[in-house]
Amino acid sequence: MPRQGGRVERDTMGAVNVPKGALWGAQTQRAVENFPYGRPMRPEFVHALGLVKAACARVNRDLGLLPARLASAVERAALEVADGRHDAQFPVSVYQ
Repeated sequence: MPRQGGRVERDTMGAVNVPKGALWGAQTQRAVENFPYGRPMRPEFVHALGLVKAACARVNRDLGLLPARLASAVERAALEVADGRHDAQFPVSVYQ
């Protein structure tokens, strides 16, 4: 049963409650709950990963390895990460 305002995600370990609005799934939620120490990745690092992911989507589209529609969606989402629009969606310590 989900917490108020949350949802239930399932994986090989069973069901886990994930907060409403979280873009992550069961495995990340388990890491959040089981490893409360450490610090999340620096936002600058996450932003840089977004730029890399966007570039990879473009290159894979250009090489014919990724359909244009999918590449566009990945690139758009990755640029949102690069712009810092999803900083709160990376809650796990860099060492997890």
